[in-house]
Amino acid sequence: MNKPSDSGQADISTQLSDNLAMMKEIFANCSDITILPWHYGPDLKYSSISVYYDTLVQKKEHNYFKETLQDLVTEQVGPGTSILPEKLFTFYENDGASAQSAFVLYSMDQAVIDVLNGHIVIFFDMWDKALSYKAMGVEKRQVTEPTTEPVVLGPKESTIEDLDKNIGMLRMRLKSTKFKIEIFAVESETKTQVAYGYLEGAVLPEVFSEFKQKIDGLQSGEILETSYIEELIEGSSLNPFPQCRYTERPDVAVAELLNGKIIVMVDGTGSILICPATFTELLQSSEDYYQRTLIASLIRLMRYIAFFIALMLPSVYIALSTFHTELIPTVLLLAILNSREGIPFPAIFEALIMELSFELLREAGVRLPRPVGSAVSIVGALVVGEASINAGVASPILVIIVALTGIASFSLPQFNFAVALRILRFPLMVFSAFLGGYGLMIALLLMWLLLAHMRTLGQPYMSPLAPFKPKLLSDVLIRAPLQTMLRSPRQLQLKKRRS
Repeated sequence: MNKPSDSGQADISTQLSDNLAMMKEIFANCSDITILPWHYGPDLKYSSISVYYDTLVQKKEHNYFKETLQDLVTEQVGPGTSILPEKLFTFYENDGASAQSAFVLYSMDQAVIDVLNGHIVIFFDMWDKALSYKAMGVEKRQVTEPTTEPVVLGPKESTIEDLDKNIGMLRMRLKSTKFKIEIFAVESETKTQVAYGYLEGAVLPEVFSEFKQKIDGLQSGEILETSYIEELIEGSSLNPFPQCRYTERPDVAVAELLNGKIIVMVDGTGSILICPATFTELLQSSEDYYQRTLIASLIRLMRYIAFFIALMLPSVYIALSTFHTELIPTVLLLAILNSREGIPFPAIFEALIMELSFELLREAGVRLPRPVGSAVSIVGALVVGEASINAGVASPILVIIVALTGIASFSLPQFNFAVALRILRFPLMVFSAFLGGYGLMIALLLMWLLLAHMRTLGQPYMSPLAPFKPKLLSDVLIRAPLQTMLRSPRQLQLKKRRS
């Protein structure tokens, strides 16, 4: 039941004609708004109007409400009773609720917001309140397999663009009264609903306190997608490293809640934001916990190798081929020199041209329609690579290096983390071109200092590597057996504090 409004809100008039005029003024020039007058009671002598958007509500809901209105009141005040205004008003003012989730509204502002949210709002003559009930009928995407986080083992369902259903899928997996969900609507033209959840007793109080301070800034502003919230939570928008994770898997969100994380959801988008995220967590995948320990550990180690390849391989090639040829085995050096014979560009320009071409092909494959995009990205890479070699613009060894770098970046589970490596790869190449291996070491040192300095919601970004916490290393480079990791959220919180 909605509570009475603040004094600053417009009151609902007892005169139906005044409410009708106000609704027509507010929703003027809206072709899909319906303001439907209808009558009830003995001889249909009492008037009322229904206000709703045709494009948002189910058409059958309004007729269903009118047909069952007599039954609802009869059940409360006795058989054979006609629907009289006094009895109807008393019924709903005394917290009466129908099967259609009816609420009493106390202000015109509340009535307008409910209409915008897909409710049917009913005004009755001689009543200074209104009746609202949910009747949303917009078609939404059905629950399908995850598209960005596919797994061989594990659940095969993903979140959708319906906030209520997403919360329901989380509740189905985490049946605990300590799982708290708080929902608020931003004060903007969109009136977007934002929800954040946490597990009481698992999340660190200082993390939650800082999160609350930052999320309070969302009370006003246009929020259309979960990523809008990420920039508010993170420390610096210019930092390439992501400080939050995204998932569309309910099982991943529940697992992170048990680990003391906070999740954020926005109505109208299927992505769940997980914060805070540390460096090592961005290299973990949900399937690491569905495979056996040995297999999961090997795959995770391969992922760390892919991280270094995606970040450093072109830079290492430039440094070795330009400054440190003595470190290359003689046979390989001769092969590289032979392949570079006739190339008119230095190694840095050659690498930049091929990397930029690969990035353009990758973006083209993403932006084009799916049936065409995959063909363009694959065929385009083959054609560009072969043509570059034949034209003497690029050497075969560099084409292989760029291809390996791209494949390594594809193997990283978090897309936003892979994008950060794509950005950092270019300054590392420039440092290597000017100072060789020393330049690469300087660039890596600067990057390490940035990572060590970073904090996300007050937590060290490189934890448990910096500061070093040996007791928390069981789920970093390898995945320890589950029997050593399965602990209650409270035990995990105490373990983090002690270490």
